[in-house]
Amino acid sequence: MYADIIVDITHEKLDKVFQYRIPSHLEGMLKVGMEVVVPFGMGNKEIKGYVTGFSERAEYAPEKMKEVLKIAEESVAIESKLVALAAWMKESYGGTMIQALKTVLPIKKKEKAKEKQKVRLLLPEAEGKEKLELYLHKNQKARARLLAALLDQPEQDYDFLIHKLNLTRSVVRALEEQKVLALESEQVYRNPVIYQQKEQKEIIYTEEQQAAIRTFSKDYEQGIRKTYLLYGVTGSGKTEVYMEMIDKVLSEGRQAIVLIPEIALTYQTVMRFYTRFGGRVSILNSRMSQGERYDQMERVKKGEVDIMIGPRSALFTPFERLGLIVIDEEHEPTYKSEQVPRFHARETAIERARMEGASVVLGSATPSLEAFYACECGRYQMLRLRNRTGKQALPEVYVADMREELKHGNRSILSDRLKVLMQDRLEKKEQIMLFLNRRGYAGFVSCRACGYVVKCPHCDVSLSVHRGGKMVCHYCGYETQTVKNCPVCGSPYIGGFRAGTQQIEDLVKREFPQARVLRMDMDTTKNKGGHEKILAKFADEEADIMIGTQMIVKGHDFPNVTLVGVLAADMSLYSDDYRSGERTFQLLTQAAGRAGRGRRPGEVIIQTYSPDHYSIRMAARQDYEGFYEKEMNYRDLMGYPPASQLMAVLMTGSDENKLTTAAEYLKKYAIRVSADREVQVIGPASPSVGKVNDVYRKVIYLKSEEYQVLVRIKNHMERYIEINRGFVNMRIQFDFNPMNIF
Repeated sequence: MYADIIVDITHEKLDKVFQYRIPSHLEGMLKVGMEVVVPFGMGNKEIKGYVTGFSERAEYAPEKMKEVLKIAEESVAIESKLVALAAWMKESYGGTMIQALKTVLPIKKKEKAKEKQKVRLLLPEAEGKEKLELYLHKNQKARARLLAALLDQPEQDYDFLIHKLNLTRSVVRALEEQKVLALESEQVYRNPVIYQQKEQKEIIYTEEQQAAIRTFSKDYEQGIRKTYLLYGVTGSGKTEVYMEMIDKVLSEGRQAIVLIPEIALTYQTVMRFYTRFGGRVSILNSRMSQGERYDQMERVKKGEVDIMIGPRSALFTPFERLGLIVIDEEHEPTYKSEQVPRFHARETAIERARMEGASVVLGSATPSLEAFYACECGRYQMLRLRNRTGKQALPEVYVADMREELKHGNRSILSDRLKVLMQDRLEKKEQIMLFLNRRGYAGFVSCRACGYVVKCPHCDVSLSVHRGGKMVCHYCGYETQTVKNCPVCGSPYIGGFRAGTQQIEDLVKREFPQARVLRMDMDTTKNKGGHEKILAKFADEEADIMIGTQMIVKGHDFPNVTLVGVLAADMSLYSDDYRSGERTFQLLTQAAGRAGRGRRPGEVIIQTYSPDHYSIRMAARQDYEGFYEKEMNYRDLMGYPPASQLMAVLMTGSDENKLTTAAEYLKKYAIRVSADREVQVIGPASPSVGKVNDVYRKVIYLKSEEYQVLVRIKNHMERYIEINRGFVNMRIQFDFNPMNIF
C-alpha cells in the first residue's frame, strides 16, 4: 500500500504529490489529512507532510521508493472533506497545496489538556467518623480538617479544599495512601465565552421574517440546497431569521457555521445565540489562546458543539454533518483573505456547502454588488426584509456640506448642526455614536473649499500622494506632480485629511466636558477582551458618546443610541480603489442603521465635501437599489467586477531591475496565452507601497468576462514561472477580484 503525500515546503517546484510506501507497522493507521514524517531529498532529511490519498499501485520502482517514517507527534488530522476543499482553493486562488492545507487546518497542533482534580471520600460515614476521632486524638489537625470537610460533602474540588482549609499537598497524599480518599482528575474545556444565563424574550416575527423562514424550511425539507441572500434593512431582524433557519437544520440532526466579519461583533452575536441554543454554541477567533481553540475543536469532534460562530477561519470547522453556513454582513471586505491562498469566504463557503450537501445564507442590509448581481442572474435566491421588526422608522439622515461650514468660518471637524444635536441628546440622557471613516487613509488629495478630488484620467480612481511631490495611480502607474492650489477653484485649502480618533476624543471632551466618552479603535481593543469591555460599558449606558472607526458601525444594537455622526465620509469615497463608492455607501448606511433602533427615533449627520456624489445621496436616502443601478453602470463602463472578472498578479523581489524585467516578460506571456480570448492586461505598475524592507513590488491586472478564463491563465503563468529561472528569487501571488488594491 502506498500513500500520496504533500511535503511541508512552501515552494512552487515542490507543489506536487510524492508517493511513499506504507510500512507494515503503520498499515491501517494512516488517514487522509494526517500529518506524517517522511525522508526527503538526497540526504533523506526528515520532514513533515500531509497524506492526501492512497493507492495500491506504485507509480515507479517500488524498491527505490522511500517509506513513511512515523505519524507526526502532536499532529492534528485534517478531515478528508477539507483536504478536497483545500485542493479546490489552490486551483481557484493560486498558491501551493501546502498553503491551502494549512489554511483549512483550524488547529495547528495538539495542546495539553486542562485538568480539574477532585477529592472523593472512600470511607463509609461511620468509619469516617472513627478516623476523624483518631486524627483529633493524635492532634493531626490538618488531616482532621480535611476529613471533616469530606464528611460534610463527600466529593469536592481539590483546589478549593486546599485554599479554603489552608492545606498542603502532603496532607491530601497521606490520606490517599491510607485509602481514606481518592484523588481523581477530569478534563475540563477552556471555555472562551463567559456567559450569564439570560431569560429568552418571546419573539414575534413579522410577516416578512415568517415568509423568509418558510421559504428556507420548505426547500430544506424537500432536499433543495441553495444559496440565499437575506437582504433586509438595518434592524429588520436578520439574526432572528438566521436562528430559526439554524433551528430547522439542527432538528434534522445537522450542524451550522455562522461567520461574522469582525471579532468586535462576537460578543453581542454569541450572547444572542447562547440565549437561544445554550452550550451547543462555540466560538473561534484569533484572540483566543491556542488551548481555547484546541478545546473547542475537541468538543466539535466529540459532537458537543452544533453551532460554531467566528470570523473567516470558523468556515473550516470540521463538522461531520454540516447543514448550513450563514455569512452575516456578507459585504464586508474582511471575508477576503490577505494571505495566500487569497480566498473569499463567500465563494469558499458555497463550494464547501456543495461538497457537503448544505445550504448557504448570506445576510446584509447593503449586499455586495457580487451577491446582488448573482441574484439578478438567478444563481442566488433573494429573501427580502423591507421593514424594521418593531415598525420603527428608519433614522432621519441629514447631509452636512463641510464646504459651507468652511465658508461660514467653522474649521472644526464637527459641523454646527452636529454640535447642536449632540448637546440636545446629552440633555435628554440619550446616547451618541461618532464614526470616523478612516478606510482608505492612503491619502487622496481633495479641496476643502469646492470638494474637487484629483483622479487618474485613465482609471477613474483617486491619485495617492507619494514622497517627492508626486501623485500616482496604483492601477496603471500614471504619475503627475502634487498640486498646491485647487485646479478648479484656485483655493489653497487642498490636501489630505489628517485627524484620528484620539484627536476627535480630545475635541469632544473639550466641547462637552460633562459627557462620558468611550473610544473604540485598534489601540483601545488590542488586549484580549477589549472589544467586550467597551461594548458592555456602552450597552449598560455607562458612557454617553462612543467614538470609533468601522468596528463600531457593524451589527451592534444599542436601543438608546438616537444620534450618529459620520465624520469625513469622503475618506473611503476617494480611496485609490474601484470599490470606493460601494464601500462608502455600505459604511454610511450601516452607520445610519445604528440610530433609532429602540423606541425613540434616530437622526444621522453625514459630514462631507462631496454632498452630490451618488454614494452619499443614496446612503442618505438609504436607497440600495438606486445605488446599485448607478454603481453597476460605472462597473460596466470600466470593466470592473462583477461586470467583469479581475485578477491581480503581485510580484516582489529584492532586485528592482530584475523585477521590472520579469514583470514585463510575465505581462507579454499573459498576453500571448490569452490571445484567443477577450482579456485586457494592465500594468505592470508600482502598487501603493512600492518597497517594503528593501523588497520591491510590481502588480499586473488582467480583466476578463469569464472567471475560468483567468483561472486558466493563472495556471499557465504558474507553469511558466516554475520553468523560467528568471523568477527564482521572486515571490509571485495571485488575487482574484481583490477587495483591496495593492
